[in-house]
Amino acid sequence: MATVVVIDDEVRQQFILKTILEDKGYEVHTASSAEEGLDLIKSLSPEVVITDFKMGGMNGVQLLDAIPDESRPAFIIMTAFGTIPSAVEAMKKGAFDYMTKPLDKDMILLTVQKAAERMQLLKENIRLQKALYEKFKIEGIIGESRGMKEALNIAQKVSPTSTSVLIYGESGTGKELLAKAIHFNSPRKTGPFVAINCAAIPENLIESELFGYEPGSFTGASKRMIGLIESANKGTLFLDEIGDMPLFTQIKLLRVLQDKEIRRLGGKDPIKVDVRIVSATHKDLEKEVREGRFREDLYYRIKVAALKLPPLRERKEDIPSFLSFFIDRYNKEFGKRVKGASREAEKAILSYRWPGNIRQFAAVIEMAVLLSDTDTIQLSDIEHELRLPSGKKFSDIDLPEEGIDFEELEKKLLKKAMSKADNVATKAAKLLGMSYKTFLYRLEKFSLNQDSPNEESISPNGE
Repeated sequence: MATVVVIDDEVRQQFILKTILEDKGYEVHTASSAEEGLDLIKSLSPEVVITDFKMGGMNGVQLLDAIPDESRPAFIIMTAFGTIPSAVEAMKKGAFDYMTKPLDKDMILLTVQKAAERMQLLKENIRLQKALYEKFKIEGIIGESRGMKEALNIAQKVSPTSTSVLIYGESGTGKELLAKAIHFNSPRKTGPFVAINCAAIPENLIESELFGYEPGSFTGASKRMIGLIESANKGTLFLDEIGDMPLFTQIKLLRVLQDKEIRRLGGKDPIKVDVRIVSATHKDLEKEVREGRFREDLYYRIKVAALKLPPLRERKEDIPSFLSFFIDRYNKEFGKRVKGASREAEKAILSYRWPGNIRQFAAVIEMAVLLSDTDTIQLSDIEHELRLPSGKKFSDIDLPEEGIDFEELEKKLLKKAMSKADNVATKAAKLLGMSYKTFLYRLEKFSLNQDSPNEESISPNGE
């Protein structure tokens, strides 16, 4: 139950309030002056303070002013009828509410309950903000490889600004995680973080999703909808896979960046917005610009600062840290006591190229921890995920001295898997040990999804 400090120079009034509140389970402390009450507030950090407005020495409003905003409890001012204007002025300065004397028992309990609930919400919000900062603070992101250190160094420098940031990286490399880290290490951290995957929304819907619409703006628009850009006001908008944004939407986004305002579909009046844009893509946007699929003016607007997240296959030195991190996470989640991986399992993990990057890595370790019957992950716990279509384990394959064209090999494997799975993407993904989304990404990367796929391959239940 909440702690309440009652401050009144009338001992009888103290006694009445203390009795009423303690009867409802509140912890109550009393003081006879504002000065004495200030000491109690500093030592107890109560949720609620009930103070008389007029007392000898410091009055209730002066007491309110003496406490910093960030550590101030909910103040309830008690006042006589003739000093109500002073109590209203106190509310303008940050008091929660005021009560007029003589006090009503039900009103006392209701006002204190609301004040306590508000403070609990504020404290929970502060706790969550701290937890988010700990989770997303940049120096806490795993990254000992040179490429990752370079990316984090840039992220750390741009986070305190409102500069637009463009993050390059393959699917599963942690682009959204880094975007959140940039947000939660910026002055906008208390504002919203709004994310949208531009590749996942049909062209005819993305404009209304971003900008919102007014009633009657199109068939089916029965009520106003606030768009994602407007929802991200005073915060950060993360545009994942911005390279897939349609050209007509790119033009409107450019205007947002230039004019700092939007116009809802069907709306007449412009709406001012203060939004930081962080974008991400797996595509080569310079090539997209040259080939006319991405606007050059927008490209330079969104890439004021650009950073690249290397794929996991280029971050071998980070893999042991990832292994420890995910084993610890899934031990806690499943109540297991896995301590590490066997030498053979570690060798296989380090040798594998991880086409799905960190997302795939996390899924493999999650399953290994869940299925492990010992305190060590064995090769048998992960080998089904590290197997090529030939049935050979990755660790059994030697690379020729002259090297190989890996992308060409990957294309052949994708084609072979689709052929063997009768063009069903879910089955083909399993043959290659990939997640469904990762497999579709690889198909798209090599433009192998031009032919109409089997219906089962795009079923929402296919994953």
